[in-house]
Amino acid sequence: KNRFTILGCGSSLGAPWITNYWGSCKNKKKNFRTRCAAHFNYKDLSILIDTSPDIKNQFLNNKIKDVDTVLYTHAHSDQISGIFELRPFFWKNQKKIDIYGSRKTINELKIKYDYCFKPKFGYKPILKSNIIKKKFTIKKKGHSIKINTFEAQHGLVRSTVYIFNKIAYLSDCNHIPDRHIKDLTNLDYVILDCLRKKPHLSHFNYNQAVTLAKKLKAKKTILTNLHVDLDYYELKKKLPNNIVPAYDGLNFTF
Repeated sequence: KNRFTILGCGSSLGAPWITNYWGSCKNKKKNFRTRCAAHFNYKDLSILIDTSPDIKNQFLNNKIKDVDTVLYTHAHSDQISGIFELRPFFWKNQKKIDIYGSRKTINELKIKYDYCFKPKFGYKPILKSNIIKKKFTIKKKGHSIKINTFEAQHGLVRSTVYIFNKIAYLSDCNHIPDRHIKDLTNLDYVILDCLRKKPHLSHFNYNQAVTLAKKLKAKKTILTNLHVDLDYYELKKKLPNNIVPAYDGLNFTF
């Protein structure tokens, strides 16, 4: 089956923080949040969205054993700093892993993690970079999936939104250009940034996210990138049935 999995749904520090600070969250299973990343299987394709600092345990916990392609939303540390964990997949398959991102994102990755893209200190490069277009196709063994993209505002930077098979993933943003609202309307699933209760410079807060979700009218909206002031169990009680808080490991078939 084609399956989409939320690997991590926490904000940049996860929950709890390294100091064991839980904020308003109860110390319960669905409030334990690693940093944002997602994965989906489509036929023979195994596709990862972002390489969070927690990617190793996310893969082990969800029994993901291979990766063909990585889609990057943007180059903030909580989205990219697990990139070196991709090395075992290169060793396993003896093939560079395709990564996709905006020109800015790819350029930043090549600066920060140059050893992943070119020979250095005796290490072989493990990644092949691809600059995304508004529409592109990923292929493997006769199977293919079409991906549509656009850029959303994420504070002072832009974050790439990925749309495929009536699913949209936008984990980090605080503004959607009006011309792209139609691209997100009436989908089956929208995975949407919802950082905290108070307004934030680069993320949707709770009220903004819920208002947008109602406007987009997806069959199911999943709120992600959750800060420690948003308790899963409290959100579940007050949200409408078609809007749900994410938790690590939440998955669905499509």
